[in-house]
Amino acid sequence: MRDQIRFLKGLAARPRMTGAIAPSGAALARRMASHVDPRGTLPVIELGPGTGVVTKALIERGVAPERIIAIEYSPDFCQLLAQRFPGITIIRGDAYDLDGSLDGRADRIANVVSSLPLVARPLEDRIRLIEAGLAKMEPGTPFIQFSYTFKGPVHPIPDTFRGEASGWIWTNMPPARVWLYRLP
Repeated sequence: MRDQIRFLKGLAARPRMTGAIAPSGAALARRMASHVDPRGTLPVIELGPGTGVVTKALIERGVAPERIIAIEYSPDFCQLLAQRFPGITIIRGDAYDLDGSLDGRADRIANVVSSLPLVARPLEDRIRLIEAGLAKMEPGTPFIQFSYTFKGPVHPIPDTFRGEASGWIWTNMPPARVWLYRLP
């Protein structure tokens, strides 16, 4: 209930920066985490971790906390993440400026796992973010994003990246799907 209140406060204070009225559900978080190889050694970048529902799912999947670099805009959520998940790296920054926020911390990464409200931003910003993440990843590994929309937050761009969606996760409120973007 406290996390719900935190989200509502964040939504009231910064409606374009808080992408939901509640934290993601456990089933959605697990589905997102299921696309990350827990045996890897490269960093996993988590964008917009909020209260840490997806962070928790990543760790429960077996991703070492030391591999997780969380980029969060809200100082309140940054503080909460630091308390809940010792060992992860937390950057208070702008996820849409991925390279600037990382500031050289990770040239190559395993995945991007994003809970950002992409549809609240102009299409050019969304495309730039996905391209920036994919540029740091091996071909075939996904940029992982959830969305409440039917068509997804970004349509694939031939010769740039492709996309695919999971089925609906009906137990999430509201129902959502996981979108995977990959280099062709």
